[in-house]
Amino acid sequence: MPEMRLIHNATLLTPTTTIPDGAVLIEGERIITCGPRVELNVPIEMPALDAGGLILAPGLIDVQLNGAFGLDFTADPTTVWPVATQLPAHGVTSFLPTVITSPLTTFEHALEVLHAGPPAHWQGAIPLGFHFEGPFLNPAKRGAHHPEYLRPPSLEGIASWSRANGVLLVTLAPELPGALEVIRHLCAQGVVVSAGHSLADYAQAQAGFEAGIRYGTHLFNTMPNWDHRSPALPGALLTDERITVGLIPDGIHVHPAMVDIAWRSLGAHRMNLVTDAMAALGMSPGVYRLGDLEVTVDATSARLSDGRLAGSIVRLDEAVRNLQTYTGCDLSAALTTVTATPARLFNLSDRGVIRPGAFADLILLTPDQQIALTMVQGHVCFQTEAVSVPEYFSKEFHSGFTHA
Repeated sequence: MPEMRLIHNATLLTPTTTIPDGAVLIEGERIITCGPRVELNVPIEMPALDAGGLILAPGLIDVQLNGAFGLDFTADPTTVWPVATQLPAHGVTSFLPTVITSPLTTFEHALEVLHAGPPAHWQGAIPLGFHFEGPFLNPAKRGAHHPEYLRPPSLEGIASWSRANGVLLVTLAPELPGALEVIRHLCAQGVVVSAGHSLADYAQAQAGFEAGIRYGTHLFNTMPNWDHRSPALPGALLTDERITVGLIPDGIHVHPAMVDIAWRSLGAHRMNLVTDAMAALGMSPGVYRLGDLEVTVDATSARLSDGRLAGSIVRLDEAVRNLQTYTGCDLSAALTTVTATPARLFNLSDRGVIRPGAFADLILLTPDQQIALTMVQGHVCFQTEAVSVPEYFSKEFHSGFTHA
């Protein structure tokens, strides 16, 4: 039988409230109960982690991550596993590794890697399934995608693209001929379809939404300009209540004032912060790869030789802090954009929240919102000196890997 562990003396952020002196009781991979410590019927002698008053929140979910720590998922999908082992240092407990526009064989290889599973004794953030960003993108808004591999939307070659097979999200341009048929097909396979890298006008975007699109990839980036007479794709994404909208809040991809405007329209339940981070995340400035392309990285940005942005180097926990700075929202709201909101988008009722039955994917935050501890499915995968973790909590409780 799985053993029980207790985290107590925490400022607990649940889906609906903040609980001082909160506690969470964990059995194996999941939360059994949570609430004020005095209300939990827990034996005094139970193995316990004293949170020291730190903030206990759900683990973070990144739905657009191209790579990190010098590794690129498109160039080598097997790097999903070594990257995942280091993501808990950023508070990330689950993520969608993103493969950008490539030959269709690259996408198939990525799915094979996922199904083969992690190496022995692996621990880390859980790859929930893949985000395939491309190849059905508008060439005029390709960004850092190799033009040679762009394809017109077609059902040919994507028969294996289903949620059951590990594809959770696909980004495409809804205005392209054949796109609506592909959208309907992918939605029928349980895949969330996103509008991005697109020149769609407002009507074309709405047609895509009617066909089943429910997400927008990195709002404002690789889209038409937002104009007061032609709201185009950005305006459609902001005003349609059915759509969850991704945004990169690194202070470079989107001006802070525009982040604030988007926040006022979307709120915590429709805005989803993403990193769109690439191989240079967590590394020094230098030259790195994004798929087949060479990217030059300085202290703040990643760019192609012509100056175009090529992903970001922002951490997801940093993105949460940036959102608060840009909009004035509180921590609970900012965290919702990277926890409950993406979990709801992908119908993952057992992630992104602290409640009975959910996975014990948890983070402890210091008063200045730095990651002090990250727990993935009941196992401590990262810790700092800000919190003392009993040896008992370092036991391995992973029961095996399965994608969402």
